[in-house]
Amino acid sequence: MAIIHRATLTPSKPVLIGAWLDGRPWAGRGTDEVLGAYRFDDPEGEVGVEAFLIRRGERLLHVPLAYRGAPLTGHEEHLVGTLEHSVLGTRWVYDGTHDEVALACFRRALAGEQEQAELEIHEDGRVVGHRPQEVLISREAGTGEAGTGDTGTGPDQGRRVLLPHVLDVEPGGSPRLRARFADRQVVVAALM
Repeated sequence: MAIIHRATLTPSKPVLIGAWLDGRPWAGRGTDEVLGAYRFDDPEGEVGVEAFLIRRGERLLHVPLAYRGAPLTGHEEHLVGTLEHSVLGTRWVYDGTHDEVALACFRRALAGEQEQAELEIHEDGRVVGHRPQEVLISREAGTGEAGTGDTGTGPDQGRRVLLPHVLDVEPGGSPRLRARFADRQVVVAALM
C-alpha cells in the first residue's frame, strides 16, 4: 500500500522531471504532458518507487523514479534532483533504471511476485481516502512459461530488467509489464 501524504512538494514532480529531461539526449524536446503514474511498494518501506508516463513533443517517455531519504553513495550521476516534502523533508530522487530497490520491485513484478501499489491518502497520520489508479499494470507471461519467474536462483537469475525510457518501439523480452492508461497501452518493462 503506497502512502500518499497530503503534502506540498518543492519543486513539483513535473517541474523536477522536466528539468532533468532537458538534459537527456533521448528525451526529445517539447512541452511535457504527464499522462499518468504508477507505484510499487518497497518491502522495506524505505524507498518510494514511482514511474511516470510523459508525452514530450512527439515522444512517449517512461520515467521510473526512486525517492530516498538520504543520498545514495556512488549514484551521483543518476540523481534526478532533490525536492522538499512538507511531511517527509528532503527527498533525493534517482533515475529508477539505476536504483537497486526500484529494479528489484520491477523484477518481482515481472516474476509475478509483486503487484502495483494501491494508493492510500494520509493526513495527520491517518487514512483519509484512496486515489484511483491512473495507470494499470499487468504482467504478460512469455510463450511456454510455466508459473512465475524466480527472483533468486531460477531461470530468471542473471537476466536483465529492461526499463526503456523511450516507448516509441515496443521492447522484446519476456515476461513483460504492460501499462494501460486512457486509451493507450505500452510495454514498460521486460526481462532480457
